Amino acid sequence: MKVAVFSAKTYDRKFLEAANIDYGHELVFFEPSLNINTAVLASSFPAVCVFVNDQLDEKALQVLQEQGTSLIALRCAGFNNVDLTAAAQLGITVVRVPAYSPYAVAEHTIGLILTLNRNLHRAYNRVREGNFALEGLLGFDLRDRTVGIIGTGKIGMIMLQILKGFGCHLLAYDLYPNPDCEALGAKYVELTELFSTSDIISLHCPITPQTYHLIDRQALEQMKKGVMLINTSRGALIDTKAVIDALKSRKIGYLGLDVYEQESNLFFEDLSNEVIQDDLFQRLLTFPNVLITGHQAFFTDNALHKIAQITLSNITDFEQGHPCPNQISIN
Repeated sequence: MKVAVFSAKTYDRKFLEAANIDYGHELVFFEPSLNINTAVLASSFPAVCVFVNDQLDEKALQVLQEQGTSLIALRCAGFNNVDLTAAAQLGITVVRVPAYSPYAVAEHTIGLILTLNRNLHRAYNRVREGNFALEGLLGFDLRDRTVGIIGTGKIGMIMLQILKGFGCHLLAYDLYPNPDCEALGAKYVELTELFSTSDIISLHCPITPQTYHLIDRQALEQMKKGVMLINTSRGALIDTKAVIDALKSRKIGYLGLDVYEQESNLFFEDLSNEVIQDDLFQRLLTFPNVLITGHQAFFTDNALHKIAQITLSNITDFEQGHPCPNQISIN
């Protein structure tokens, strides 16, 4: 099947081409992201393959459908960047990669927690400059700290497994409690209790109308002073303006982000020679207790290998008319 691969980096090409040996699709790689302005590049392609920051709104989907596209293959788990209602009305099938390496995301999250707590990023820079002073680098033991996990799917459960090893007290919130998490010792509570009790809060839930800006001013007011807040899920779970105010008031003592609600204009690109126009993002970078990585949590060899395999398998299922277990349907 002829597939237009958008937002294609060198690593995407490497892993997709290696996996494609077993599938034999015709892959054409495009570096730009897919949106209403670049959709014309997919002319005559029955399938397009996209990533988290490609924008498939109704207008972009309309262009794709008119050009002959009938399949959107997401090489990611999230699908909030696709107008599913419009896709269904246009007869376009949407498939995704629901799970690739939950360990990659969970381990990166733990890395953010440890780095922020022990100031490893600041210590690294100090030592390189010959500064071995310890002032400002004080951390705390994770043992006996209370950690709240919001969203206990595969990633959230692995987080709980790792944190149990550290000796943390485990709280969890999910609309559908996971018995396996409870078996680890996690206690399911309401958000109000999780917010008010947790020393560390980590987000592992999808973005939906109900979870948009889940962490807003009201939620922040309920949290402990000096709380550590971590988000490796979706940027729009956090109200950035409210978080900046909470950093200024010291309500938030530590902030670790691998995602950002306006990241589509920033992440996955080298902007080191550019003037970044996003004032909110630039303000976040001024805080010494903020650590940001550029949507890197998924980025392991294991994850990219599995993403490529599942993506191409999804495309093959569609091409051959087989039911695809990873098709997204509107409930």
